[in-house]
Amino acid sequence: MMTIYKWENGGLKETSEFSPSCWINLAEPTTAELEQVLSFSKVPRDFLTDPLDREERPRFENEDGVSLVIVHVPYPVRGDEDDETVLPYETIPLGVVLFGQSVITICSQPTPVTAAFLDQIRRVCPPSDSNRFLFRLLWHAAVLFLRYLRDMHAKTEDLEEDLHESISNEALLKLLTYQKALVYFSTSLKADNILINRLDHARQLNLTEDDHDMLEDAEVEYQQALETATIHAAVLNGTMDTFASVINNNLNRVMKWLAVATIFLAVPTVVTSAFGMNVNLPFVDDPSQGAAWVFWALSGICVVVLAAISVLLVYLKKKRVF
Repeated sequence: MMTIYKWENGGLKETSEFSPSCWINLAEPTTAELEQVLSFSKVPRDFLTDPLDREERPRFENEDGVSLVIVHVPYPVRGDEDDETVLPYETIPLGVVLFGQSVITICSQPTPVTAAFLDQIRRVCPPSDSNRFLFRLLWHAAVLFLRYLRDMHAKTEDLEEDLHESISNEALLKLLTYQKALVYFSTSLKADNILINRLDHARQLNLTEDDHDMLEDAEVEYQQALETATIHAAVLNGTMDTFASVINNNLNRVMKWLAVATIFLAVPTVVTSAFGMNVNLPFVDDPSQGAAWVFWALSGICVVVLAAISVLLVYLKKKRVF
């Protein structure tokens, strides 16, 4: 999809034709749209195709007066929120091409970064001021990173509260998806920070003092987003490790009481199995006592042994041995 915005009467207006000062926004573009933009802009072809690679790393290039900036931006995954295997957020490359008095943004998916950016700069940032246009776009991407990080933090806290009541596989798998998303955010933000530092020293951009100030604002937001993502990732890692330990501890407790139950069941079995079908019971032929006396005698032996085991277990529990 290709959308063209022309600077006219102090604002950006959507149009269907290219103009000397315009913003061309390409989201999941077709081959025909790419050819149209290439024919108009005369920029290198790889400047438009490289950002479409989902694995492209953030970088800055300048060739014959045309600059390319590829930055990673947050992208919400549209899927079933109840599906614990779907990542809530990921990052994708966004390319910004600066040529003449126009700007091209290109991405493999429609991203909310450009939508939020358009709402904020419709009347304050013409494409002819390319450096300011680029730095404001970077600033909006950093703000969106922070917004999604706050959203993930709130949702992980809700999941933790649910897990405190009852540990479920679904909640743990959902926490794992947020953990993966934070890893993607942290990795992308580190690369974006390196890119911004390089932009601050790029001679090809001919930055003014105001440009440096705007780039510094974007850098502050990116640094804050990186620190926030790193903290949330560390906390979530600790939470996952804690719940894993709780699960292991609960399993050990279950196994412990199963072992106790096995011991109690084994005592009567051991005592009574000594007198099988082929073994005569003592005193069974005594007409004055009969078999009933033998039964109660064996039962009494079992009770005494079980009582002794119970006393031993209580003693060991008080000593924190068991």
